[in-house]
Amino acid sequence: MFMFTHDCSACDRRQLIFPSMIEGVTRTEDGTQVSFTCWCGAPQTSLRGSASRAGDRTLVAA
Repeated sequence: MFMFTHDCSACDRRQLIFPSMIEGVTRTEDGTQVSFTCWCGAPQTSLRGSASRAGDRTLVAA
């Protein structure tokens, strides 16, 4: 997993989300949905990337 920034819908702040904060990951047709708790304590979800297609690979720098 990787770190990413997220704009929280509860505290309206952009926060850095660490892998240790992630509570669940679900692969969907639209990409990967990540569930986590913001630093403010609010449950959040974020859709990351896009669904992979044959031969496509997404590289993310941490």
